Amino acid sequence: MSKDNVKPTESEMEILQILWSRNEASVREVHEVLARSKEAGYTTTLKLMQIMYEKGLVDRDASSKTHIYRAKISRDQTEKQLVSKMISNIFNGSASRLVMQALGNRTASKQELDEIRAYLNELENKK
Repeated sequence: MSKDNVKPTESEMEILQILWSRNEASVREVHEVLARSKEAGYTTTLKLMQIMYEKGLVDRDASSKTHIYRAKISRDQTEKQLVSKMISNIFNGSASRLVMQALGNRTASKQELDEIRAYLNELENKK
């Protein structure tokens, strides 16, 4: 299975977020971050990361006793794939419905709104 076709599960996404923010981490380090926000057993984290390795989502340096993991898929590409799937499956292909739902569900900061405006202007100028 190509890593481009692999869709991470919710738990795998939590681990990927940690790896993306740290660049690399041991199972213990990932587990400690996960345990701050939810009940997570160390062996569950280990098993998940082993499965992620088998799926091609992460790389593993096994040259020392403590294996070090790195995300093998990019954050940007993963976000694009998941958003595309969400737009198709949940919003009937309507990107505007997704954006309106996202902005309606929480208050965007001034900086976020400025970034959205700048992006919309950029898209407008490409036409």
